[in-house]
This record gives sequence, C-alpha cells and structure tokens, in this order.
Amino acid sequence: MLANSLVVTLLVAACSSSARPTSRGRRTCAAARSRTRARRASKNNFIESVGNTPLIKLKAASEITGCNIYGKAEYLNPGGSVKDRAALALIKDAQEKKLISEGGIVVEGTAGNTGIGLCLLGNSLGYKTIIVMNDNQTQEKKDTLKNIGADLRLVPPKPYKDDGNYVKVAGRLAEELKSTNNNGVVWANQFDNTANSKGHYETTGKEIWEQTEGKIDGFICASGTGGTIAGVSNALKEKNKNIKVYLSDPKGSCLYSYIKTKEFKSEGNSITEGIGSSRVTKNFEKALIDDAYSIDDTTALTVLFDLIEKEGLSLGTSSGINVAGAIKLAKELGPNKTIVTILCDKSDRYQGKLFNKKFLMDKNLPYPKWL
Repeated sequence: MLANSLVVTLLVAACSSSARPTSRGRRTCAAARSRTRARRASKNNFIESVGNTPLIKLKAASEITGCNIYGKAEYLNPGGSVKDRAALALIKDAQEKKLISEGGIVVEGTAGNTGIGLCLLGNSLGYKTIIVMNDNQTQEKKDTLKNIGADLRLVPPKPYKDDGNYVKVAGRLAEELKSTNNNGVVWANQFDNTANSKGHYETTGKEIWEQTEGKIDGFICASGTGGTIAGVSNALKEKNKNIKVYLSDPKGSCLYSYIKTKEFKSEGNSITEGIGSSRVTKNFEKALIDDAYSIDDTTALTVLFDLIEKEGLSLGTSSGINVAGAIKLAKELGPNKTIVTILCDKSDRYQGKLFNKKFLMDKNLPYPKWL
C-alpha cells in the first residue's frame, strides 16, 4: 500500500513538471490525479467527514441581483445539517477538558439538528445521548432522533425565563445524572458554550474564505445559538474588516430588534424551527454583525419552493430565511458582489409543514404549485 502511494505521488509530481506529456502520459497523469483526489476524499470515520462542504452558486438569486450568491451546503454534513459542526466542537471541548470518556452521557436541549449530530457523534465514540426537545418540533426530527438511538425527552414549549424551558431542563437533568456515571455526564449547552462559535471560527469561516479565495463582500445567516454567525463573522472580518455581515432573522424573533435598537421586541411569528431568539446567548455576544433583516415566512417559502423547482435544491425552512436575506443583502451592496449564506439542512426534516397544503393554507402561506 505504501509503495503504491509513493508511485502515485511521484506520478503526480512528474505531471506537475513543465515538460509536456505525451497522449499516453496525459492519461497516466489524469489517472494519478484521480487516485490522489480519491485518497484525500476518503475519511476514516464519522468525525473526519464533518465539514469541508462545498459552495453552491444560487442561479436565480445571482441573476436577479447581478451578484454571485453562494450557499454553503451544510446539509451535506454526515448528520445532515450545519449543527454537526457545533456538535463536534462541543464534544471535542468536553474531551479536551476530560469531562467525558467512553460510556459517558451527553445531555442537550435542542430543536433537533444539534441533537441528531450529538447522537451520531456520540454513537461513534461510545457515548449515550439524552435529548430534551420541545414537543412542537416536527415529527420527522423526533422520529430521526429515536431511530438513531437517542433517549428523547419531550417537554411543552416554555419561554427561556421559565424553569420549564427545554434548555434549562437539559441543564438540570445533566446535573442530576452526574453522580450516576463515572465516565462523565456532560451538558453540551450549545447556546452558551462558546466552543460552538469557536468551532465555526476554526472551520466554517476559514473554509468560506479559502473557497472564495478571499473575494467575498458579504455574509448573512440566521441565528439560533449564535454559533455560526459569531464564528464566521470573526473569521472573515479578521481577514478583511470591510466584509459585511448581516443577520437574517425570522418573524417572531427578537434579534432583529436587538441589532437595530438594542431592545428585545418581536413582531409576527414563523413556522421555522431552530432559529430566532428572545435573548443574547454567550455565542451571539461574540458575533460581529453590521446590520439585520427581518424575513417573513411568505418570502422565505417562495424562495424555497423556487429552489426546489428550478435548481433542484430541496432545503429546510431556515435556508429560506438565509437565501431571502442574501438576496436583500446583494441588492443593498450592488452588482458584481460576492455573497455567501448557509444552506442549513434539507426539506425532509420539515415535510409535515413544508409540503402540507392544508397546514400552509390555514396560515395564509404559499404552497408548492405541484401539490
């Protein structure tokens, strides 16, 4: 195996020389490069496959704005969402602090995606995962968590100030279980554990800078925990302070008002899950945000259904908020700019809402014309 690897390496080096290869040589070089790419693409385990997602140019959004708008395809992470990055960063933090070992327990309050990431990562490392989630989240996410082995605890939705809030329930549960397991019980605490934003700073933000070759004018995404926008904004502005970072906030969230006025006010509501907030988390505190947009569900769903029909991208609700925001940012910055946003997850985790004609009609929201 080592000898074969060395031969391929020498062939690639030879192909990179200034000498012009023969026709046969060109075929040999192409094969060598292909084997090299395949070797680099192979991963040893679940953990290594998190991250390094591609940028996808969004054709319609780019055409109507005269800009280059790209979505970072986070739905291609092994657990199916951007939250795999947060899950990995949180687990690595616990490991580095020697808070958990094989046989330990990870506890987290989540809207679903972080829980899925934590459970799959936990499975690969020998941890048990207990997930506390509001009972009004989609059935698809509940089923996924049960199917992959999570111990799912459902609670009624409560505001953060209430002791029954799912985040606080998870924190108390972790504390109660600590005396029962000698291998460690960890509350991941994705909202206020800044290992979350650090993970995005070290990976997502740096990947975007490299993938755009530093030619990026704006970044925009929604915020749930604040990890993505905090980590990416710091990574990008560290490279170029003139890059504009905007928040794309769903109706019903207070973050748009906070960015604009430093007051917590909300208007309307949204069918989106996992984004928006009524408070500033420890992760969000670190975000370097220039401005914000408030995006309604009608706008977001129209964008989502158009992406399915015309570009073959079947994405979740938060991606609709993000792409709609990216279009607004592109129009504000003017033509020939490069904008990047996050394509968080796929539509199959929300199909009971996104493709439920009666549900959408009852809320006076658009529905796909093919239903």
